[in-house]
Amino acid sequence: MTTEQIWLTSLGALALLALGAALLAVRVARRALAEARALAAAAPVDASPVEMSAPMAPSTQEAAYVITGIADGDEPSPVPERIDGRLFVDIVARETLVKAASWTHGLRRALAPETRHRIGFEVRHQTRRSRKDRKAEMREALRHYRARHRDASGSPGAHTADDEDAA
Repeated sequence: MTTEQIWLTSLGALALLALGAALLAVRVARRALAEARALAAAAPVDASPVEMSAPMAPSTQEAAYVITGIADGDEPSPVPERIDGRLFVDIVARETLVKAASWTHGLRRALAPETRHRIGFEVRHQTRRSRKDRKAEMREALRHYRARHRDASGSPGAHTADDEDAA
């Protein structure tokens, strides 16, 4: 396959994926609209607007940082206004577009040459440091081994040039 064919195939797959996502969004929007209509039909809304109670003054017992309060009484919660299906789809499409744009920005930033070089530098730096640590641990283990070997041989001053740590 040539690169043009690969690009066309990948763009076609991306278009199919976008179409599937759009169809799924429409299906979800229709389901949400039907549920909202069912809820609206089950609980009729009063024509009068819901009055907000006056903000509660902070007492000595309450903390001063509380800025809202719950009104006393069993008032039903207000039903949100109806959203047209087209408006809902528009909202969902915009949210999807914002997410896609943020993903694109993040990927572009993550794959930027400066970022890749910085990551490569850090990987090389950590690799060198771990090699250095392993060599130091190996030298220390070899010193301990040779010291035990000298102690086991029984002659405290009898060590040859082979026993010296060359590292």
